[in-house]
Amino acid sequence: MQSSLVLQNLLSAPVLFFFLGILGVLVGSDLEIPSPLPKLFSLYLLLAIGFKGGMELAHSGLGPQVLLTIGAAVLMSLLVPLTSFLFLRLRLDGYNAAAIAASYGSISAVTFITAESFLNVLEVNFDGFMVAALALMESPAIVVGVILARLSAPAEEAETAGEAEDGGGSLRWREILQEAFLNGSVYLLIGSLVIGYVVAAYSPAGLEKMDPFTEKLFYGALCFFLLDMGIVAAQRLRDLRQTGAFLIGFSLLAPPVHALVGLLVSVLLGLSQGNTLLFMVLCASASYIAVPAAMRMTVPQANPSLYISTALGLTFPFNVVVGIPLYMALTRHFIPVG
Repeated sequence: MQSSLVLQNLLSAPVLFFFLGILGVLVGSDLEIPSPLPKLFSLYLLLAIGFKGGMELAHSGLGPQVLLTIGAAVLMSLLVPLTSFLFLRLRLDGYNAAAIAASYGSISAVTFITAESFLNVLEVNFDGFMVAALALMESPAIVVGVILARLSAPAEEAETAGEAEDGGGSLRWREILQEAFLNGSVYLLIGSLVIGYVVAAYSPAGLEKMDPFTEKLFYGALCFFLLDMGIVAAQRLRDLRQTGAFLIGFSLLAPPVHALVGLLVSVLLGLSQGNTLLFMVLCASASYIAVPAAMRMTVPQANPSLYISTALGLTFPFNVVVGIPLYMALTRHFIPVG
């Protein structure tokens, strides 16, 4: 891996603010971000990236490569939780294995946004349709995780659940699907994507009016959000003592393994360097927002400290600090410029 890529990533403002948040917790600073602000910045980032993605999607159109890439992304969101579950079942019960597998089958929008920022610094082009892949990868993993948890439940529990013939079971599945496809982050991302597409296609004058909001403020908002993420990630490090060496190893080894699969798919699809990096990041990241919210409701038997601390305390920092430049080095080696 080229040291220049690592330095460019480590010395970027968002990553430095991430480290500042971690350092604040380690040295005992009372720095904290008031609770409404991280949520606001999260919503802003999702809105901005969705709008810009829809705008670029309108410019690029829905060609064969776009549809194939989006289809491959959805397929990965189904396969990653399945393979992760089989591996995790070597040491964990079905509930915890399913919840963690769902987290790693889903995506981290902030990791994706950080990778986009990294590509902008390197002046490497990428296409807006990758945001569509981002938006569609989160929900399938949640559904797969819930199904895996149900299938691995004790037989007597499954029988008890099957005794409800008054429609309660179907209502629960409606709740699961609603949480998977209509949770706030997915809804806002897809909605912003559609709005960006419509505005770019039918009212291009509106793009200039949105530019100060979606472009000028974006980098600063990302720095502020990653400062808070550094604080939260450092606080979650304490929970890692409960996970043991097996889960710590999984949370650090799974991202590069999944990224390599993403690289292979990207080569087969003929993606550009920028799109390949983003596809690898989508395959390698893990959800610590949408999936935990869904798992708490649908798989209450799973321990939240396991799937949140591994995804947020280890995998997220690994991808932001080491993973993105590592994946870019691999991309440059296997994907020709052009």
